[in-house]
Amino acid sequence: MSKLWQKTTNVNQLVENFTVGRDREFDEQMAAFDVLGSLAHTQMLESVGLLEKADLDVIQQELKKIYADIQGGNFKIEAEVEDIHSQVELLLTRRIGEAGKKIHSGRSRNDQVLVDLKLYFRHELQEVVESVQTLFNLLISLSEKHKDVLLPGYTHLQIAMPSSFGLWFGAYAESLIDDLEMVLAAYHITNKNPLGSAAGYGSSFPLNRTLTTQLLGFEDLNYNVVYAQMGRGKTERVIAQALSSIAATLAKMAMDQCLYLSQNFAFVSYPENLTTGSSIMPHKKNPDVWEIMRGRCNRLQALPGDVAMMTTNLPSGYHRELQLLKELIFPAFADIKNCLHMATFMLEHIEVKNNILDDAKYAYLFSVEEVNRLVLGGMPFRDAYKHVGLAIEQGEFKPDRNIHHTHEGSIGNLGNAQISDAMQKLVAQFPFEKVSKAVEELVAPPKPSPVGRA
Repeated sequence: MSKLWQKTTNVNQLVENFTVGRDREFDEQMAAFDVLGSLAHTQMLESVGLLEKADLDVIQQELKKIYADIQGGNFKIEAEVEDIHSQVELLLTRRIGEAGKKIHSGRSRNDQVLVDLKLYFRHELQEVVESVQTLFNLLISLSEKHKDVLLPGYTHLQIAMPSSFGLWFGAYAESLIDDLEMVLAAYHITNKNPLGSAAGYGSSFPLNRTLTTQLLGFEDLNYNVVYAQMGRGKTERVIAQALSSIAATLAKMAMDQCLYLSQNFAFVSYPENLTTGSSIMPHKKNPDVWEIMRGRCNRLQALPGDVAMMTTNLPSGYHRELQLLKELIFPAFADIKNCLHMATFMLEHIEVKNNILDDAKYAYLFSVEEVNRLVLGGMPFRDAYKHVGLAIEQGEFKPDRNIHHTHEGSIGNLGNAQISDAMQKLVAQFPFEKVSKAVEELVAPPKPSPVGRA
């Protein structure tokens, strides 16, 4: 394989195959972001006198054509090309000649892949946030719709106290807020510019790193060039923790749904075309979607450990195994977005059973209600507890099934408005508009020169 950076003979093919691995596969997902980085970098090079204006114009024009090809699905890394950076530079050189070879001045493949990854991660995190918002909004809607439908609450998987579908749906909605707090932290760490750190030790060129930060819509710089390189691996580790937090919420939700759909619970049902049957048992309606989601999300919860084991005890500077992190993080984004989408799809079709607590086996759910009623009537709590306990032992417990929960976050006062407000305030902290505007300006067609008056 011929490499743009190689000075001597080609690397042994066995070594090449082992070290490159799946890089091309994942690099194609970063193609658009590699072009964005080059658009910003070349503008900066021209601004500091390292690129002629005429060269910049032709480079920018061709980079924007490549970007359009990528967006249109008309781009591929050629079999004999090592990575996305080499492919873009090769295309430029073929199309515009020597000017295409000038785009690498002042940067290394190290900071080039760093900026590609950060732009890719930033984009993927935004899509995760948007998918979480969609599921959150549905959960709040379902919580309000079914707020008066009671179901058993459990501790130790034993019947405990009355709950409601309003509480159940709302609980997972609020859980997603805390998950997005983790995503926000990951986004802030991701959204810092490493470009200009070169191989991790800076450059003797008079680079303007503040300009590329602005052009790419980053919040700030990774200032120290050694730390910019150290961010490879650390960024992935923080992202992994954020994705695993969402996965934990979805896995618990999936487990609840598997239980609730079973005949022993029978709290919910789904249309037959969303469940699967058995090859020999005609009565089966299996929750395969929720089971697969539970498995995928459990695997995602192992992601932080996988990333940590890949990066633990590495000294500062670049190391080739950092490339393997793509094999962990890129599929993780696809998995979490797919699970969020399927959770939303399934819950859009959920059928909630009414009058669940009319079943006699749920009578003891109301024991605490009865104790509290006696306490409100003046009986000391310890005496009320013993009184109700004795009635249960003697088979004389006759519960009042009316529920009187009024405090914040309880059956009768869900707090969904406050939960929705918290989500809205959290999402507003993501600078998505700034990022979108920066990208639009980078890829915008050149403005026509003003026509002079006759």
